[in-house]
Amino acid sequence: MRRGTTSVRRVLKSVVERGRRTTRGDTVFQRAFFVRACASANPLPRWDRIDFDADGGRPGRVEDDEKADTLRTHVLSTKRREKNTPASQYYSMLTDTFGRHHDYLRVSLTERCNLRCLYCMPEDGIDLAPKDDLLTTEEIERLVKLFAREGGVRKVRLTGGEPTVRKDLVDIVERITKIDGIEHVAMTTNGIALKSKLDALKRSGLKSINVSLDSLVKAKFEFMTRRDGLEKVLNSIDEAVRIGIETVKVNVVVVRGQNDDELLDFVKFAKDKPVNVRFIEYMPFNGNKWETRKMVSYAEMFDTIQNRYPSIARIPDETKSEIGKNFQIDGFKGTVSFVTSMTNHFCGGCNRLRILADGNLKVCLFGNAEVSLRDAMRVDNATDDELKTIVEGAVKRKKAKHAGMENLAGMENRSMIRIGG
Repeated sequence: MRRGTTSVRRVLKSVVERGRRTTRGDTVFQRAFFVRACASANPLPRWDRIDFDADGGRPGRVEDDEKADTLRTHVLSTKRREKNTPASQYYSMLTDTFGRHHDYLRVSLTERCNLRCLYCMPEDGIDLAPKDDLLTTEEIERLVKLFAREGGVRKVRLTGGEPTVRKDLVDIVERITKIDGIEHVAMTTNGIALKSKLDALKRSGLKSINVSLDSLVKAKFEFMTRRDGLEKVLNSIDEAVRIGIETVKVNVVVVRGQNDDELLDFVKFAKDKPVNVRFIEYMPFNGNKWETRKMVSYAEMFDTIQNRYPSIARIPDETKSEIGKNFQIDGFKGTVSFVTSMTNHFCGGCNRLRILADGNLKVCLFGNAEVSLRDAMRVDNATDDELKTIVEGAVKRKKAKHAGMENLAGMENRSMIRIGG
C-alpha cells in the first residue's frame, strides 16, 4: 500500500459521514466535498489525491491542482444536472441572498464601437478608457475560469462596445470555449464587421449571435447609428444563418417616433429566415436622452403585431431566467420576442452578471454599484480565493429588483456603450 493511503481513507470516512448527516446521503455532495477535502489534506503526496470518474464510482488519482479543480467542476456540474439539484446548493459564490444563482456571465471586451447609436452613445461622445486599463486576454480567461469553477457559470456572452473591433476576439472565444464547465459561448454585435470573422468564430466554438439592428430603412439606419452600413449588417445575418450558427437573434430597440413604424416589417423579417427578432423596450442610460413618451411598451407592440397576425402564440419559457417573452406565428420560420425591462421586469429570475471592459463587476444592469476585479488582480495581486471573496460579497449585496422606470431615468449609471448590455 502506498504511503499516505491510510490517512486519506481516514479523511474520506469522516467526510462521507459528515456528508450523510448534512445532506441525508446526497452522494453528489459527498463526492465533491470528498475531492476538495482530499486535495487539501496535509501532508499528502499529489498522487494520493483521489477523484471520481464521470459515473461517480471508482476512485482514481489526480496529478495536480489544476486537474483537481477541473474534476471538481465536472463532477458538480454533471451530477447537478442529472439530479436536477439547484445550483445554489453548490455555488455559493454566485448565489445571492434571494436564492438566485447566476450561471450566465456577460463580458465586455472593449468600450470602442464603429457605430454611434443614439440610445447607446451620448451625442457628445464618451471618454474611452485607455487600452492599458482594459482587461487582457489572460485576465479575461482567468476570471471566466474562476466564475465557472467556483460559481457554476455555464454560459458566457461577449459584448462591447463592439466586440469585433478587438483583434484577439477569435482567440478569446477559443480560450473560453475550452474552459471546463462552459457550455455555451455567445456574442452580441452590431454586425458591421462580422461577416468576414464568422467562419473563424464558429470554428473557435461560438454558438450563438445577437445582432443589433434598429431599422431596415437605409436613411433611418444612418440616422439612428450616425453611420452607414445597413447592407453589411444584413449580409452578416444571412451569412450567420448560412454557415449554421446555432442561434441568430436580431435585437431591435424600439423608440417612439424613430422606428416604431417598422414593427411589422421586422416581424416579416422572421417569416422566411430562422431568426429570432427581439423587440426591446427603450431603457434609460447616461446620455441617451430617455423619456417616458419615447418608450413603446410591450403591450402596445404586441397589440400592433397581433392585429396583423392573430395566430401569434406564446412559446413556453424553457427556464425561469428567460428574459424574452417568446412567440411563434403560423407559417414563420423564425420567432419574435419582447424584452420588457421597463414595463414587466424579470428580476426575480435574473441569472446574469457583467464584467465590464475595465474589469469592474456589475451585478445589475441598472445598478450603479461596481467593484474592480482588475485592480484586485493587478494592484493587490489577489489570489483566486481572494477574488472569490470579493465576487461573492458583491453578489450577496445584489438587490431583489431594479428601481422603477421613472427612478431609473434619474439615477447615475454608465452609458450603454460602456456597459455592454
